[in-house]
Amino acid sequence: MIVACNYEEVTALSHGARSFLGNDEGTGVAVAAPPSGRVAVEALLPRLSGDFSLNTLAEQKDVERAVRLIVSHLRATMDSHVLAAHAAAEEAVSAYFDYAHALTVLDRIEAVGSEMSALVELLSGPSSSAELRESFQFPD
Repeated sequence: MIVACNYEEVTALSHGARSFLGNDEGTGVAVAAPPSGRVAVEALLPRLSGDFSLNTLAEQKDVERAVRLIVSHLRATMDSHVLAAHAAAEEAVSAYFDYAHALTVLDRIEAVGSEMSALVELLSGPSSSAELRESFQFPD
């Protein structure tokens, strides 16, 4: 299954991932995230070059988790910029757009996950094993 992402969305996610990991130039602030969260975002970072191809429900869940962490971080960043200056400050507006673009992608990833779950249930029955649900292969 493919999740389409435009340039602005990929850029916002990339910026958010680097900032989350503390790799953004000039921020110097890394998020104190659980190691599994950092691993999820680190694994996503190389994939942030365009559309996502999600082949299994397990892969979709991993990507969703990483994007959810990035969105949460971008929201906190936006809140911080708004409170530090005002809602129309350049940094606050820029932070809003990064957050909004990432949130839009998260919504699409969640929708694809729901579709994938429904397809697995339709094809294998409602009482299919968790292992089958997670490993079921979806073509692009």
